[in-house]
Amino acid sequence: MNDVSPPDAVALIDVMGHRARAVAAELARTPTATKAQALRAAAAALRQGAEAVLAANAEDMARGQAAGLSAAMLDRLKLDAGRIAGIATALDDVAGLADPVGEVISRSERPNGLQLQRIRVPVGVIGIIYESRPNVTADAGALALMAGNAVILRGGSEASVSNRAIHACLVAGLVEAGLPVDAIQLVPVADRAAVGALLKAAGLIDMVIPRGGKSLVARVQAEARVPVLAHLDGINHVYVDAAADPAKALAIAVNAKMRRTGVCGAAETLLIDRGYADPKPILAGLIDAGCALRGTSEVVALDPRVAPASEEDWDTEYLDAIQSVALVDGIDGAMAHIAAHGSHHTDAIVTEDAGAAERFLADVDSAIVLWNASTQFADGGEFGLGAEIGISTGRLHARGPVALEGLTTYKWQVRGSGQVRP
Repeated sequence: MNDVSPPDAVALIDVMGHRARAVAAELARTPTATKAQALRAAAAALRQGAEAVLAANAEDMARGQAAGLSAAMLDRLKLDAGRIAGIATALDDVAGLADPVGEVISRSERPNGLQLQRIRVPVGVIGIIYESRPNVTADAGALALMAGNAVILRGGSEASVSNRAIHACLVAGLVEAGLPVDAIQLVPVADRAAVGALLKAAGLIDMVIPRGGKSLVARVQAEARVPVLAHLDGINHVYVDAAADPAKALAIAVNAKMRRTGVCGAAETLLIDRGYADPKPILAGLIDAGCALRGTSEVVALDPRVAPASEEDWDTEYLDAIQSVALVDGIDGAMAHIAAHGSHHTDAIVTEDAGAAERFLADVDSAIVLWNASTQFADGGEFGLGAEIGISTGRLHARGPVALEGLTTYKWQVRGSGQVRP
């Protein structure tokens, strides 16, 4: 179906949307045990089919290398035995999470005797548009299903073969558990018209979640006619306070940038208090780890291997072994820089001053704020959520790692005994 023309791509999304809508009510009332069975069966299918998934990924990797994808993009795309095992484990983890559907959020009783409660319910039909990462196929499908939703997945063309192989394992799990295969659908075409159709499918799609680069998110926000749960840039900061422990500062700064440079939790800017005793070992540690630093004139003076930074550097999500560095005047200078250049994603402070740390945690307006920990912990799995769809940087509905609760909404249930309103 990869040669489907744009008009047919639009018609395809309409068909997929109607199929998803047709099974949404069944999924909303599916028992927890049945959903968990489907995910555990999918995990087993993935482990058994690992060689086929690796072969599919090798095909995508070869095409990506020929197309000149960056090293960071290729890292996001690449699967190996360890990563496939991790995907399967994530499926099992989601299967073991508490089911949010039906959870009572609050209860109250009015003076007239009406009993009110708010309960969690599935969103309904979710469209998820993502790039590069084949693991998102499994994570998104699993979370959507466990939260009682039907989902339509539209992955990037660079991972199309890998996505199909992983999706086949999810379908195998659905079949084994006796659930409809339309619960997790994968758009089989790369045509951009399919994305446009998803964004305009009001009445069929209840919410769209983009997971990808700035251009993808911008397009989704500009064109969507359905609600969007957005993940914007990960312009994340590590601030080394004057009271930072040097060993912690070095370890956290290097890990936050270099553990995996292509993930959204990677630190893109390092801020160091002018009162910090000796910044040179931190700069050297990053450079020795393979990071290209771009800094202010003060930073360049500390290490000649640092290149001068431009104004654009402070607003750039590199997703590569590049980092901008500046010296700042204490916590106020750090928070002012973050407010001016951050993306409200993830920011960290390294300090032994508890008062400064608590102020940073309270006042930095980001979805995730850390004290003496690497920004690379910005991950749903590390938060005990099993997996995540992405990190929401907005303020409405869900913020931070979007997992099961973020894929639900709520409704009010009111129980009376014959009350009428005067």
